[in-house]
Amino acid sequence: MMEDEEEVLSDVTAPPRRILLISAGASHSVALLSGNIVCSWGRGEDGQLGHGDAEDRLLPTQLSALDGHEIASLTCGADHTTAYSVSRLEVYSWGWGDFGRLGHGNSSDLFIPQPIKALQGLRIKQIACGDSHCLAVTMEGEVQSWGRNQNGQLGLGTTEDSLVPQKIQTFEGVAIKMVAAGAEHSAAVTEYGELYGWGWGRYGNLGLGDRNDRLIPERVSSINLQGDKMVVVSCGWRHTISVSSSGGLYTYGWSKYGQLGHGDFEDHLVPHKLQALSDKFISQISGGWRHSMALTSCGLLYGWGWNKFGQVGVGDNVDHCSPVQVKFPHEQKVAQISCGWRHTIAVTEKQNVYSWGRGTNGQLGHGEVVDRNVPKIVEALSVDGSFGQHIESSKIDALSGKTWVSPSERYAVVPEETASGQTGSSIRGDGADLSVPESDVKRIRM
Repeated sequence: MMEDEEEVLSDVTAPPRRILLISAGASHSVALLSGNIVCSWGRGEDGQLGHGDAEDRLLPTQLSALDGHEIASLTCGADHTTAYSVSRLEVYSWGWGDFGRLGHGNSSDLFIPQPIKALQGLRIKQIACGDSHCLAVTMEGEVQSWGRNQNGQLGLGTTEDSLVPQKIQTFEGVAIKMVAAGAEHSAAVTEYGELYGWGWGRYGNLGLGDRNDRLIPERVSSINLQGDKMVVVSCGWRHTISVSSSGGLYTYGWSKYGQLGHGDFEDHLVPHKLQALSDKFISQISGGWRHSMALTSCGLLYGWGWNKFGQVGVGDNVDHCSPVQVKFPHEQKVAQISCGWRHTIAVTEKQNVYSWGRGTNGQLGHGEVVDRNVPKIVEALSVDGSFGQHIESSKIDALSGKTWVSPSERYAVVPEETASGQTGSSIRGDGADLSVPESDVKRIRM
């Protein structure tokens, strides 16, 4: 980083900033800190960091374009990011724009946050971002969706992409509490504890008992949920996780890598209660690309599933088909968790941030490009960091109007990766596993 472009914000006399929110994407990460500070780090080639360029950041860097915006919500998609300002009643998006996932009426990439005009003035309760689509729930319980829709994941009754947010009419008169977005499927929980699924369903990830797609939301049978009322839902890439009001954990969908946690590698077409954690009260969940995390009410974290890069965080690189406890220094209790595609981030009750898994683009925030298979403290954000909280700030001229970066500034092959590796093409066809990128070769677009 150029010294004249970057400065360091650090005041040893200031009280520590609280970590309010964290979110992990395909290869980038974001955090919201008290004092209205938004940070991002990791891969930046598509503008998903919001710093006005296509550079990776190896350390948490303040997103100065959102200074003073009173951001209350911050969510990563695969290669894009969204934020919501309560005071301005505006949703901002930036990053990769293909298929209209940014909601601005086009497919252009954005390198600094821009407000989505169609959502201006709406009171937003929650936003969920998948691979190429987004969902937003209003305070009134309505759901807006936009982006890619080749399998009906927008819930609009068609398979046409939507470049701007549209209201899901199926939920008219149904109060939605929260939504979740996967690669090509979506899920929702109502205020009354009902669970819905729609979009791509080949692996049973909709929970509807078959492998068919759904173009509009369909309610999951309460019989499969043992009469439990659902309160939380999260989507992995092609699996789904939900939690009941009694703290029970249910998973369903794809389990080739053990990401359902049932002790095997079998898909489940309907929600299946996770017996291994039946004696725990689950309070938070997060679905990664092929791994899963669950946090108990007493602050214990469990992980399972694909572990090639150590993203489960238990000290090995072997896939786990049953939950394994993730350990933290000094037995710290965990307060927040977020799974990215190949990495995981957690915040402890002591206000320390830890990350582990794939680190090739700096998405772990350690100032290096090393994979980790156990939690490692993110010094820059943590109260117990070596130098206290120490956050870099990327200077952006908000009036410059620069929202696009030329291809010559962007695409390159990650060191020690070869262009012969399988890439993450945006053309997924029927969604077969063959399209899943195994390496971290950066995309070169057609």
